[in-house]
Amino acid sequence: MATAEHTSSSSLPFRQRRPAGCATVMAATLLALLAAFGRLPVAVAADSSPELIELTLLTGAREKGAVCLDGSPPGYHFQRGFGSGSRSWIVYLQGGAWCSSDNTTETCSERKMTSYGSSKLMEAMTFDGIFSNQQPQNPDFYNWNKVFVRYCDGASFSGDAEGEAQDGTKLFFRGSRIWDAVVDELMGKGMDTAKQALLAGCSAGGLATLVHCDNFRARFPQEVPVKCLPDGGFFLDVKDLSGERHMRSIFNGVVQLQNVSKVLPKDCLAKKDPTECFFPAELIKSISTPTFIVNSEYDSWQIANVVAPDGSYPGDTWSNCRANIRNCSSKQIDVLHGFRRELIRELKVAEGERDWGLFIDSCYTHCQTQSSDSWHSPTSPRLGNQTVAEAVGDWYFGRRRVVKQIDCKYPCNPTCSSQ
Repeated sequence: MATAEHTSSSSLPFRQRRPAGCATVMAATLLALLAAFGRLPVAVAADSSPELIELTLLTGAREKGAVCLDGSPPGYHFQRGFGSGSRSWIVYLQGGAWCSSDNTTETCSERKMTSYGSSKLMEAMTFDGIFSNQQPQNPDFYNWNKVFVRYCDGASFSGDAEGEAQDGTKLFFRGSRIWDAVVDELMGKGMDTAKQALLAGCSAGGLATLVHCDNFRARFPQEVPVKCLPDGGFFLDVKDLSGERHMRSIFNGVVQLQNVSKVLPKDCLAKKDPTECFFPAELIKSISTPTFIVNSEYDSWQIANVVAPDGSYPGDTWSNCRANIRNCSSKQIDVLHGFRRELIRELKVAEGERDWGLFIDSCYTHCQTQSSDSWHSPTSPRLGNQTVAEAVGDWYFGRRRVVKQIDCKYPCNPTCSSQ
């Protein structure tokens, strides 16, 4: 499991209602990683009075074997749509890294003692960004039914296996069952009569969005528009500064430990190793559903954990650069430009798909749909004078024929707060 994620004082953990007596149950470094990687939406505008959305536990989870790492039922937060959006649905998959990177159960044993492995520690939350019910903050999706699915399996909602924790208790790797059971339950709550739907997710949830995109599409009648929106989930299989493929090591551990192969594209598995088929560059070759990819050319999590992870080579001089791209030397910027080139090369498949969309900016960030600051506000990043929200809306509703924007090199975009 990756050991750290770029974060800052402005990317604080999500706002939840904490029950009295809830204790911190694991190392602060792991909590900081998970909170940053799968950051939950927080309300930004005080005058919008965001509604507190309670956690809904999945009905009959244990009977279906659809449980979190610790065996507790998974959960989601559900806000009903209204007006013209009452039959429109967004299902959003939370992110938050993976367990484990070394094919042992150690990181999963730690994880099950957090809200990323147990619903016993999940709390109510507020919605922002693409979840906001305020039209000025979320012009196209403000009145849709919105479901935020909590991430508690450690394999991007993709595994189906069991293991043993360090204390001898059972670990449940049931991400794919959680996916199936949650979608089934939502169908029973009105999603079966949806007139349009969008599957989205951030980071590890963005990867899950790619994994399950066509499956989600298949749940609806063909005449219902269904599309997918992975945000910050385009992970690259690149070498780090020491020449090691750190991301491949993480994914290999996840695929082997949690039996992820069952949900991977069969055409890819016929030609390649399952670990390779878990990478977005391969997943997008098999997706037939229209998809809009939001990602940074200088993804802050991948720079800090994949390209230049702590301890990746002797005499590490990257700590300041990892913390803030403005601190990077010209040589370090050249390395980051190399990451950008590889990302753009791997996105060529998506660029050639007629019904797909791209918002690939040069801001040093990770996940841009969950907060109004980056989704749609006066200070949001822009490409072609559009915010992420405006670009996604134009693509989803077909207001423009082509919505594919790839930014120039850092530091060319003055709308990036990292510039």
